[in-house]
Amino acid sequence: MDGRQCAGTSQPHMNNSGERADPRSCEFSTDEIMTVAAARQLPDGATCFVGIGLPSTAANLARLLHAPQIVLVYESGTIGAKPSHLPLSIGDGELAQTADSVVSVPEIFNYWLQGGHIDIGMLGAAQIDRFANLNSTVIGPYDAPRVRLPGAGGAPEIATSCGEVIIVMRQSIRTFVRDLDFVTSVGHGIGWGDRQRLGLPGKGPTLVVTDLGLLCPDPQSSELVLTHLHPGVTRDQVTRATAWPLRISDEVQITPAPTTDELRVLRGLRSTEGVDG
Repeated sequence: MDGRQCAGTSQPHMNNSGERADPRSCEFSTDEIMTVAAARQLPDGATCFVGIGLPSTAANLARLLHAPQIVLVYESGTIGAKPSHLPLSIGDGELAQTADSVVSVPEIFNYWLQGGHIDIGMLGAAQIDRFANLNSTVIGPYDAPRVRLPGAGGAPEIATSCGEVIIVMRQSIRTFVRDLDFVTSVGHGIGWGDRQRLGLPGKGPTLVVTDLGLLCPDPQSSELVLTHLHPGVTRDQVTRATAWPLRISDEVQITPAPTTDELRVLRGLRSTEGVDG
């Protein structure tokens, strides 16, 4: 492996005042560095199709920090949503009340998403495999599952049609599995070239952000490769949290720690979870 770097993380992260992130400046949880690392990937002015949960938290953190012109799109039909609290679902009234525009669900999918107007999709899932295919449908056999999950929603179309996809999820052998119990959303299929064979227009997953590090698809095989470790995390921790033999970059880097400003804004945002209006 040639030490390929994930976008936006190759240099020490700066806060809005130009300060370098200092790992000693503040303490943070694994969920906090995962959310901050995901938010840093979103450029100002991008159009981002957002899933509820961790992806929505990361996208709104980016909006409140370095990307005030980002356009957040939710599958309920809201375009340019600027929620003052984290939405509990795509039906949260705050999304419509703060949006630049509200259109029908068919228009969101048929024109905006399938029409190629969305730059980045952010997704979570219950399971992911080595080629970044996702399961959000069932755990166990489909006909008699141990757990029936919320289901696909718009995830298959987001994974198919966005310019690129960033996946945000916690890493363990229960989530990073050798074989998915169900393929809800296609990432890179069975490997390099499979998206083209299937006629899928977007690049697919370009980055997976977890509570342990960052993984990028190898340009030759599309298999996920560990490229960054979060501060204090070891390679052994990541391999033990992965149910397949994980490939590791020859030049693994350390994710810059969250700045005090990033943590302040994130904690303020998360304090709004469950707030109605």
